[in-house]
Amino acid sequence: MKKPYIIGITGASGAGKTSILRGLLNAFSVDTISLLSQDNYYRPREQQKQDENGVLNFDLPDSLDLEAYKNDIIALRNEQNVERQEYTFNNADKKPANIVIHSTPILIVEGLFIFHKEEISNLFDLKVFIDVEDFIGLKRRILRDNTERGYPLDDVLYRYEHHVFPAYQQFIAPYKAKADIIIPNNLHFEKGLDVLIAFLKTKI
Repeated sequence: MKKPYIIGITGASGAGKTSILRGLLNAFSVDTISLLSQDNYYRPREQQKQDENGVLNFDLPDSLDLEAYKNDIIALRNEQNVERQEYTFNNADKKPANIVIHSTPILIVEGLFIFHKEEISNLFDLKVFIDVEDFIGLKRRILRDNTERGYPLDDVLYRYEHHVFPAYQQFIAPYKAKADIIIPNNLHFEKGLDVLIAFLKTKI
């Protein structure tokens, strides 16, 4: 088996990365494609930094163990499987699963800060940026965090204003111009996804 073809995918919170990732995974067999999500590399709550109001800020590169993330990407590139405990978004009622990521011909690496860290960005064969208007991303985040995860609306809006959007401007948006493919996702992403799938099929 040749070395995995590694795709890095990033974008703003609420850009719709999850839907696009689901479409990618469904387009290939499980022995052809695998996903390494940055979500499972968050440091424990007690290691997270607080802002000036004492609110934990999970939207900083330091909130994640990016060294472990990099090492796992390299292991997968070297055809080794990786084992990781699921991050449950501080849901005390949910028991984290043990996740095994297999080294496959196509490896998707996704996360907010994957292009910001040069030693991680340099591992990608293809860089994909999911683009969305700010107000649409905010709306999607409200629906996800308030409805699906049960976070209070005031908390969601505070974090977006003070953590999420400033982090996007500083650590994510500057790398949009360096992406190989930009997929707009204000209304529809299907055409962009189809192009990406067709391209990846030439790599296996």
